[in-house]
Amino acid sequence: MYNFILNTRRMTFSALVIAIYIAVLYVTQGISFGPYQIRIATALYGLAFLYPFLVVPLGIANFIANFLFGGLGLIDMVGGCAVGMMTTWLIVQIRQHQGSPWLAALPIWWVPALVVSLWLSYLLNLPYLVLVSSLAVGQLPPAICGVLLIQALRQHYVLEKEL
Repeated sequence: MYNFILNTRRMTFSALVIAIYIAVLYVTQGISFGPYQIRIATALYGLAFLYPFLVVPLGIANFIANFLFGGLGLIDMVGGCAVGMMTTWLIVQIRQHQGSPWLAALPIWWVPALVVSLWLSYLLNLPYLVLVSSLAVGQLPPAICGVLLIQALRQHYVLEKEL
């Protein structure tokens, strides 16, 4: 019975995080898909530091968001899902190796910049390094916000053990 309750809580929490990701992206879509792609919703990737079970749900959130708002097709949707899961998986690895929450900023900052640029350079016919530099600029604010989110939740709210 305990596993059922635990799984129900995690599924509910995961659904809430997906909904929040999509809502934040909807509100900030004007800057989330521009030349610098300041995608504030990716700050939520930091939640994987506290809740490691969010690796797949945050990938799904990115897939849904790119489907609803991206407009670049299946490559962008599947790629976004993979980037979300890679980024959050790296954040979980940082936690498991007792790294500082500030290290979680690095995957949030660099994984989208380096990996998303791969297919964007193909789809938009732009040089890879130009896209990496613009995405890296845009991902810095969400990376910092992600760490601040970890710090705030770590001190004040329910941690993964209780979910």
